[in-house]
Amino acid sequence: MLAHQFTALRHKQFLKFWLGSFTSVGATQLQVMGLGWLVYELSSSSLALGYLGAAAGLPAIVTTLFGGALADQINKRMLLIVTSVLIAVLLALLAYLDWAGIVQVWQVIAIAGAISIITGFDWPARQSIFPSLIERKDMMSAVALTTVIWQATRMVMPALGGLIIAISDTWLLFAFCSAGFFLMFLILLTLKVAPSAAASQQSTRSQIVEGIRFAGFFLMFLILISLSYAVFFFASSYMPLMPAFADMLNVDEKGYGYLLSITGVGAVIGTVISGSLQKSPRLGLAMLLSALIFCVFVFLFALVCWLGIAGAFYFALGILFSASIFSSIFMVTTTTILQLEVPEHLRGRVMGFHGISYSLFPLGALLVGTIANVSNPSVGISISTTIFVAYLLWVSVTQPGIRKIDGRALTEKAAQATPFS
Repeated sequence: MLAHQFTALRHKQFLKFWLGSFTSVGATQLQVMGLGWLVYELSSSSLALGYLGAAAGLPAIVTTLFGGALADQINKRMLLIVTSVLIAVLLALLAYLDWAGIVQVWQVIAIAGAISIITGFDWPARQSIFPSLIERKDMMSAVALTTVIWQATRMVMPALGGLIIAISDTWLLFAFCSAGFFLMFLILLTLKVAPSAAASQQSTRSQIVEGIRFAGFFLMFLILISLSYAVFFFASSYMPLMPAFADMLNVDEKGYGYLLSITGVGAVIGTVISGSLQKSPRLGLAMLLSALIFCVFVFLFALVCWLGIAGAFYFALGILFSASIFSSIFMVTTTTILQLEVPEHLRGRVMGFHGISYSLFPLGALLVGTIANVSNPSVGISISTTIFVAYLLWVSVTQPGIRKIDGRALTEKAAQATPFS
């Protein structure tokens, strides 16, 4: 099983892209934790964290629609080169403002919003470029390995970030983030990508409409993408509010880093487990059950933080670890199904629509933060997670086609398709 999970690395250009992605993705993980900590330090407000989440999520939702169409029209490598440089510059600016002691909450939120706009172009290109670097038979391996980048950096970077903040300050954190994106820029300059099919001559608007029609016409795509949207917006929004939960657990910046890092540890394990599921005849059922179990652990996390019992911090670490295992299984399986099924000429747009999930992740914090502002974060995340569970159960009961997705059939169908260059 483990050997199968690494087969995509035999492709030299994918290996280069995969290793290079650690720098920018690691910088993203540091950036997320640093922004949250800085805003909460300046404001002591869950609602301010919600505003930060909205700024980090809402612009990307809009620009991702155009980013997906653009990724299907132009050189994806060049697009990633531009986005990497722009994000590096914005993070360098934030590092300067923080170092000079003149940073304000609105400035942090504004820079987060600007990065979000650029991310809307970066994410579809990032998701649609790596299939051009592999053969289709290595898709599950590539998806799992790409996911591992996010999970592994989520495991290490927040704990490292907590130590950096404790030893120095957040400005140094943002300086490292800027350097990470600049390194990715340098690596992209050396990347060789196989030419894809000729770009469509359709207008951007027509391409967006075509992608929306495709995703909406095929029920499997519509349900899977909506499930991804819902799990991130409603059930995963505890992550952007982690500074507030850390405050409820009475831990400092290092404890905050550990809370974020333990989710990465669990996610890596979940990604490893998911590697054995591609050919499972019960792939759909495993996907739905993993989402439900994830929600159970989110409820437990909210309860432990609310009660504040002795050793609550350690209980919270264990719960977050378990929750992340099942969250990762859900996301890897849904992403793999989409990557196997989407036509090549629509890949940037459809995977761009799916990528909006990660923009809803911080945006959901605005809902939870608003509720928390009149109650507490535990109540907010419990209410929002309940909404997702209701939708998940509805899908499980009324959509047998999703529940009965057969991994073997999908893999055989993909193997018969035209292989990637």
